Amino acid sequence: MDPFYIVQAPASPPKGRRSIRVADMENAQEIFRAVLSARLDDVAGVLSVHEMGVFGAAYLRQQLNLPGNTDSKTALYFRDKYLQKSELPSRVKRARCRHVSMGTSFADLADDLGEVFVVKPATGAGALRTNIIRSPEEYAQALALFSGQSDVEIVAESFVDAPEVYLDGVWENGDLRWSSMSSYHASPLTAAQGGILSAYVLDRGRHSPLFQQAETLAREALGSLNAPGPTPNSSPSRSSRPAAPRTRPPCTGPSWRSAAPR
Repeated sequence: MDPFYIVQAPASPPKGRRSIRVADMENAQEIFRAVLSARLDDVAGVLSVHEMGVFGAAYLRQQLNLPGNTDSKTALYFRDKYLQKSELPSRVKRARCRHVSMGTSFADLADDLGEVFVVKPATGAGALRTNIIRSPEEYAQALALFSGQSDVEIVAESFVDAPEVYLDGVWENGDLRWSSMSSYHASPLTAAQGGILSAYVLDRGRHSPLFQQAETLAREALGSLNAPGPTPNSSPSRSSRPAAPRTRPPCTGPSWRSAAPR
């Protein structure tokens, strides 16, 4: 295989590999233009190794008639936090969530979500631009980090104060085939504010009830969102050059990573 990398700063391609840079990995038009301008021959597939590339990867597969998930609508439910939470069945517990349209006041959100709530990007960005809001002043400071030109750029969620764990796993043929759970030493939010992000793997035997809860949640959430996954005949049979939107791990596609719907 001779991979061709599509990268967005601050990521950089491996040395000696062909690549092209884009300003926005979520701009499907831009990444498609990048692929077409590269004039790649005999493309075998598209792989995203970061959640920001999921939609673009699905779109490229659709346009280039490549194997794998081509459902752009399904991909959006794994990018937009409001769409994701609104699609889950009522039995799956999650924070209350809404888009913050232009002109939404602090008082409106506090009345709806509680005196303490969270403001964050609607699409996944780790903990970047995520803030716990307790006052109109903090709300104004949080909004200043966004463009302020879109009704679907920001979400607000009810605040849930609890330790965070995440589940790495393999989703195949509509079921969870393997999983491993880790716990953060400190909230990921502290890392976005200058702290160090670190986690440790949990022992399945010592935390059996927690593993059962997390795996049940994963099956219910991924199943209700119609999560795509590999099937026995989904792998390309020919050797060639995949166009790979890439920023940094973890993988998205046959492998995934999830704490809970958040």
